[in-house]
Amino acid sequence: MTSDISSKSSIALGKKSKVNHDHPILRLDRICKSFGGLQVLQDVNLTLQPGEIVGLIGPNGAGKSTLFNVISSFYRPDRGDVYLKGQKITGVAPHILCRMGISRTFQLIRTFLGMTVLQNVMVGSVFGHEHRTKAARERALEALDLVELSGKKEMIAAHITLSDRRLLEVARALATLPLVTLLDEPLAGLNSFEILKMLEVIKRARDERGVSILWIEHKVDAVLHICDRVAVLDYGMKIADGKPDEIANDPKVIEAYFGESPA
Repeated sequence: MTSDISSKSSIALGKKSKVNHDHPILRLDRICKSFGGLQVLQDVNLTLQPGEIVGLIGPNGAGKSTLFNVISSFYRPDRGDVYLKGQKITGVAPHILCRMGISRTFQLIRTFLGMTVLQNVMVGSVFGHEHRTKAARERALEALDLVELSGKKEMIAAHITLSDRRLLEVARALATLPLVTLLDEPLAGLNSFEILKMLEVIKRARDERGVSILWIEHKVDAVLHICDRVAVLDYGMKIADGKPDEIANDPKVIEAYFGESPA
């Protein structure tokens, strides 16, 4: 469970900025979800503070993506509620949630392959939080600059690399001017250099844009390296929630990943 991110990445990412823990910007209250007789989520409570990066980890099938789908209203919970800045948003349509300030990426990349990189990001810019059509291009270009894709803005999305498509999804999410961004395995399929670049982008999104980030990831070392806090799901239940060093040494977490308690 220890980090294998190089010392070079530690220097590049720098220190974490201070976080305001007064009031959560996103709160999940006793979320339950089942499919048929399978209980996928059971009484999950979770908070995300303004300007915080929270990692959401757990073994395959733990319920992480289902929780994202509940937050973004792809699924409605059987019980429990989701709150954004104290306002209940359970069941609000996904496109309305986007305009309220929640954006997301997907584990399986969902770019518009026949459109240019810039056009992809403008989709988020036009339909996102506090949208104004006249400024859509400017916001899209700013998002592309943050993920370092400005030089490829006129390329067709089908012609860029996998790593650039993942950055493009992040740029499209950021162009909505979100309060909260849900990142679903943005490091999947990336090599070590591309991972470092994505981690820098995630940190800049928080530091330069003030975006609060909830981040699903299987590369646990990366999560432990830059997150302010980490929550762990196992069999649909939250079994741990704390600072990265606490999570790395939690016997329940180690047992969930490796199938046995530490000696």
